[in-house]
Amino acid sequence: MPRSIWKGSISFGLVQIPVALYPAEEPNEVSFKQLDKRDMTPIRYERVNRETGKPVSWDDIVRGYAYDKDEYVVVSDEDLRRANVEATQTVDILDFVDASEIEPMFYDKPYYLAPASQGKKKSPVTAYVLLREALRRTGKVGIAKVVIRTREHLAAVMPRGKALVMNLLRFAHELRSDEELELPELDAEGKGLGKRELEMAERLVAEMATDWKPEKYKDEYRDDVMKLIEKKVKSGETTTPAEPAGEDEDRGRQTGTVDLIALLKKSLGQKGGKAANDEKEAHDAEPKVRKTDAAKRKTGSRRAA
Repeated sequence: MPRSIWKGSISFGLVQIPVALYPAEEPNEVSFKQLDKRDMTPIRYERVNRETGKPVSWDDIVRGYAYDKDEYVVVSDEDLRRANVEATQTVDILDFVDASEIEPMFYDKPYYLAPASQGKKKSPVTAYVLLREALRRTGKVGIAKVVIRTREHLAAVMPRGKALVMNLLRFAHELRSDEELELPELDAEGKGLGKRELEMAERLVAEMATDWKPEKYKDEYRDDVMKLIEKKVKSGETTTPAEPAGEDEDRGRQTGTVDLIALLKKSLGQKGGKAANDEKEAHDAEPKVRKTDAAKRKTGSRRAA
């Protein structure tokens, strides 16, 4: 069983639900170490006293706030807890909103909330299930505030299977406005896009549409890096990365010289759908007739001369 990183209560109205907080993410990054290239010895960092240059153990390190130049006040974990006992021990639900109203950009990090014992008393599982099912039936999520470590977070409490999940949210002031960017207007017709281009783009989206299956998508780059590492371990050889495919096409796209119609046709053709084949047949048939007529007229003119 994973270790909880926080214990407290979910609070909504007068209801208190003792819970424990567990990470919902599984770190899976390739871990590298820094080495001295001269002898391949790992690099080590030490915590040292700025004045003496001597190493300092964790037992001798405290948390300090600089209220003036070189003047500090020491703040302990207990001080932080006592600053607002309720905030540091409570997932305080303030409102309930429709899940669809929360833009994806606001979501930050997910955690599981599980029933937890409170002293010698067992957790009121009934209250946990009550909140979970009420959220599921209404399609609402609870918007809450919670203090984790030394920071207050905005969070969304929502059901997921048998669990309640708490997604940390970004505050509105933490997101930049897109008004700072030079973006095309929403009216695509006014930006040089024709009806045919839009229709073909919509067809491509329809052909590629499928059900959301998260397990389908893998971190393929991580697998490629691990294969490279395994190969280097076995052979001891170094390798030079190959040039990215499609470099010329990417360059053309950046300069705006790529024919959108051609790219859309190519994409539709790769899907092998009926719509793509119909488009290809119509495209191939029309020029052939014209070329044949033109050739007949040209041949007839030469004979007459």
